[in-house]
Amino acid sequence: MLVLAIELFEMPKESWKEKAKRLKTEVYVICLAMKDSRVPWYAKVLMALIIGYAISPIDLIPDFVPVIGQIDDLIIVPAGIALVIRMIPKNVMEEYRQKAIAEPINTRTKWIVAAIIVSIWVLAIYLVFRLVWPLLF
Repeated sequence: MLVLAIELFEMPKESWKEKAKRLKTEVYVICLAMKDSRVPWYAKVLMALIIGYAISPIDLIPDFVPVIGQIDDLIIVPAGIALVIRMIPKNVMEEYRQKAIAEPINTRTKWIVAAIIVSIWVLAIYLVFRLVWPLLF
């Protein structure tokens, strides 16, 4: 027991930067795995809900509430991702982890996704101003 405690104490701690990188890789692995027919439908639905929650301006606790507003995002999203990882069969996850390492996401894809997200937000803001502004003034 004492030996185990000493080994745990001497283990190098993973930095926040390393944890964020690992989480980013796991999200990419999940995105690859979602296209596989071996992944259960409920894992796909949960992942869609998590993505929707992450990009939605509506939160359980609003972000303008100091500290707690941001912490709910830091807890709910990673916890949901961890749950999805447990729902996906281990052999499928390992297969796509190897694929993610062999073929990392390229910068062009990142820019395309960023452009799509920005376009959606610009369209939403435009529609709000177009529909709501005349009602207010």
